[in-house]
Amino acid sequence: MKVGVLITARLKSSRLPLKLLLDLKGRTLLERVIDRCKIISGVDEVVLCTSVNQQDRSLVDVAVSNDIYYYLGSEEDVLQRLQDASRFFGLDYIISITGENPLFSIYHANQVVNSIMTDKPDFVMLKGLPIGCAVYGLRTKALEVVCEIKKEIDTEIWGPLINRPEIFNVREIEVSKPYYWPELRLTSDYEEDYMLLHRVFSDFIADDVPNLLEVLDYLRINPEVVDINRMREQAGLSKEVLERIDNFYSEKVEFVVERLKKFSE
Repeated sequence: MKVGVLITARLKSSRLPLKLLLDLKGRTLLERVIDRCKIISGVDEVVLCTSVNQQDRSLVDVAVSNDIYYYLGSEEDVLQRLQDASRFFGLDYIISITGENPLFSIYHANQVVNSIMTDKPDFVMLKGLPIGCAVYGLRTKALEVVCEIKKEIDTEIWGPLINRPEIFNVREIEVSKPYYWPELRLTSDYEEDYMLLHRVFSDFIADDVPNLLEVLDYLRINPEVVDINRMREQAGLSKEVLERIDNFYSEKVEFVVERLKKFSE
C-alpha cells in the first residue's frame, strides 16, 4: 500500500495575497507546512499539488528547494488535481493537507495513517481540532468516485461528498480534550490569521517545528493572541448546496454504490 501526502496550494488568494510565501520566522508559510509533512510517519511521498498557472511557479521553486515532489494540475478543480496527482504517483491513499495550515497536527496525521493501515477506510476525518489543524485520509478509489459525482452536482467542496457513511466506509477520530478547540482559528485566510500565526512562530525557536499541543498551551496562557483573529469566521458551503448534495444522494444511492464497486475492482 502506497500512501502520499498531497499539499494543495495556489497563490490566487484575494483576501491575503501571496500568503503561502509570507514569512514565519525565517521560513515561508508553505515551508512550515512542508516541514511538518516530512515528519508524518508511514508515508511514501510528500507532493506539492499546485496548478499549471505560471503564477504558481514560485511554489514549485519552494518544493524543489525543500526536496519534495510537485505536481501541476487543474487551476480550479482541486479534486481533479488530487486525483490526477494520486494516479501519477501510483498512490493507494492520500493524506490531504492544504498549504495554508502551518500548524496542522502531526500527531493526528499519524493517527490517520495508522487508521488507513489497519482499517483501510474510504475516508478518515478528525473531529474537534482547531480550524486549520486537521488532515484527511482518502482512498484514491473513493476519490475517483467522488470526482465522477462532483461533475453531476458541480461543487469542489468534497467533504460533504464523501462523508456519507451510508455509502462509503468513513472513520471519524474524535480528538482528546487537550486538543479539542474547534472554534480556534489556526489557518491563514485573513490578515488577522497571519498576524496570529506570526506571533506564535515568533515566540518559538526559529528552526523548531512547534508541537500543536505546545502551541495550544501557549495560547491558553496568552489569550490576547487568540483575540487577534477572533472576529473572523470560517466560510462553508451554503445551505442550498448542502441540500443539493443530500438530494443527489437520496436519489442516486444505488448509482453511487455501483460506481464505487466498479472503481474498487
